[in-house]
Amino acid sequence: MVAAAAVSVLLVALLVITFKRRQSEKTYIERLREREERLKLALWATGERYWDYDVTSGKLYRLAAESRESPSGEMAEDVADSDTVIHPDDLPMVRQRVGDYLAGQTDTFLAELRIANRKGDWVWMRARGRAVSRDAGGRILRIAGTALNITGTRAAERELRISSEVLRSMNEAVAVIDRNFDFVSVNPAFLRMTGYDEGDVVGRNTNILDSLQHDTAFYQHIREQIRRKGRWNGEIWQRRKDGEEFLCQIESSTVYDKNGQLILYVTVLNDITQQKRAEQELRYLANFDTLTNLPNRSLLSERLSRAIVRAHREDNRIAVLFLDLDRFKDVNDSLGHAAGDRILRAAAARLQQTVGMHHTVARLGGDEFTVVLENLDTPEDADKVAREIIMAFEAPLLLDDRREIAISPSIGISLYPDHAHVPTELLKQADTAMYQAKAAGRRTFMRYDDAMDVVVRQRATISGALRKVLDRGELRVVFQPQLALAQGRITGVEALLRWHSEEHGEIAPVDFIPMAEESGLILEIGEWVLREACLTLQRWRQHGLGDLTVSVNVSVLQLLRGDFPDVVSRVLADIDLPPSALELELTESVLMANAEHTAAKLQAFRELGVSLAIDDFGTGYSSLAYLKRLPITTIKIDKAFIGDLTHDPEDAAITSTVITMAHSLGLNVVAEGVETEAQVRFLRGQQCDEVQGFWLSPPLDAHACLAFIRNWRPAQAGASAPSLAAP
Repeated sequence: MVAAAAVSVLLVALLVITFKRRQSEKTYIERLREREERLKLALWATGERYWDYDVTSGKLYRLAAESRESPSGEMAEDVADSDTVIHPDDLPMVRQRVGDYLAGQTDTFLAELRIANRKGDWVWMRARGRAVSRDAGGRILRIAGTALNITGTRAAERELRISSEVLRSMNEAVAVIDRNFDFVSVNPAFLRMTGYDEGDVVGRNTNILDSLQHDTAFYQHIREQIRRKGRWNGEIWQRRKDGEEFLCQIESSTVYDKNGQLILYVTVLNDITQQKRAEQELRYLANFDTLTNLPNRSLLSERLSRAIVRAHREDNRIAVLFLDLDRFKDVNDSLGHAAGDRILRAAAARLQQTVGMHHTVARLGGDEFTVVLENLDTPEDADKVAREIIMAFEAPLLLDDRREIAISPSIGISLYPDHAHVPTELLKQADTAMYQAKAAGRRTFMRYDDAMDVVVRQRATISGALRKVLDRGELRVVFQPQLALAQGRITGVEALLRWHSEEHGEIAPVDFIPMAEESGLILEIGEWVLREACLTLQRWRQHGLGDLTVSVNVSVLQLLRGDFPDVVSRVLADIDLPPSALELELTESVLMANAEHTAAKLQAFRELGVSLAIDDFGTGYSSLAYLKRLPITTIKIDKAFIGDLTHDPEDAAITSTVITMAHSLGLNVVAEGVETEAQVRFLRGQQCDEVQGFWLSPPLDAHACLAFIRNWRPAQAGASAPSLAAP
């Protein structure tokens, strides 16, 4: 019984122990399951996977949540050779990192590498791990840790790096701004544009760039537009760190999050100051003359077109005044183009000042200007303005170097609607009238009429025929004697050019000589006249008239020709005529406009022994200071003062003054255009040296003039002009 009881107790004890053991095992298993569940939850929550690497075998054990959709998914695990799951390009790096960790050079194993997933695709993982098992000697046997899939992160980081590099390399300035319009970040181009450092800008408000050219309300309006519409673009003035203002093209847009909430503003800025300046310069060059700052032909045409529309609507007149500066080419060639440019600027200013800023004054090119007069009641209103312009140019122009230049305009006038209805025709007709004003003697104006077109066509025809005159032998030289009043004898003759065309008949010098000057033919023609005059005088000297001199008119183009003194010297040498027998005549307007510059040129003729005369004295603007410095020997008083000498006290006073002044300077005086005995008596009483005109003789051909001089007797000085004029 005792034995049976003991066995029973022992069995009960065994059963209790077994039960407790089973209970303990069950609790242990439940704890393992609980830990496994927690590990699964952790791996699922973090998206990481557990790995265990056997250093000795190279086997890699991986554990991860099977599903990323729910924490209840099963755990997936596999075991593989590390060399087969790691991308071949990353394997050397991984081995290096493992080696460094095993050698104790790093505290943790860390690497980013590509791992093959269960589908065979390569995914980027960031793996971390530490030793979990060592041998008795401390050598690492196992490394365990976690790995996180960073494929998406790396792509985002790559895009971010690319975006950042793009922003850094952009020429456009880019700024990221928060909802309060404070700078969050800026790129280098922004810093270069504004002159700020990054630390000066980030965190500060965008109003640090506000320009004083816009008020505060302007910038507030723009920011409100960005808030309401989400974007804005336009041009505004901004200010750099150093205070310099620049014109900026701005395009601003809003960045929203996935919920549609505003996150940031991104603004792109371009400095367009130079671009706008270049555009303005191009517009200016397209519409204005850079020398005078007046409108050019293009802008003139536009303004004239608009003026015609207004005049048609309001039923009033427009006048177009076409101006050309008389003998400007001569002045420009003698003084140089720099002085010519200063003359044009001074003339433009004088013209604009005369007509007023409310009228369009344009420069068409060269020395041609145009004035558009609007709201005219009668054609005479245009004539009045033309007179005012001519009077304004009576005073010399003052150049930058304080030198005075006398120059006058010739003006042609056309009217809308009287003469034409379109700009091109109005300009053409005004140009035609201007040429007629020049033909009428310059320094005057003429209004267009239909007959002028006929004259212009004739002028073009004559200009063409002029080029053939020397080849055809149509030119000839005539001579007008000059009488010395004190001695009562003929002392010289003036050589005058004549042209008889087979097609057009006799053509006056006043018509063809300006054409010859414009075309440059005057150089060839002038040398021919010089040679013919000297040859004639030499023949006369061979007939016993050895004390005569000959005067030859010289164009300013000949004077400006650098070798003209050599031409004169060569002609005299070829003909064997002494230089003292030759006198060169130049007009007063040419000499006085260029006196300082041409004095040296004229001195070369005086050194040669040739005499120099000022022709038509009194018709231009004379400077006594220049006159004194010029190597002139003779002054010829213009016939405009001689004609009314005995009836007009002013002409008499001017003539007397000129004679007295010339004698005080040691100059010889010749009166031109003398036609009556009364004029001769007045001039003799004023001690004028010589006279020339129809009272003595008209211009004669060489043979007739030689006969006239031979037959001349001092007793004839008191006879009438007709009896003296006959050869």
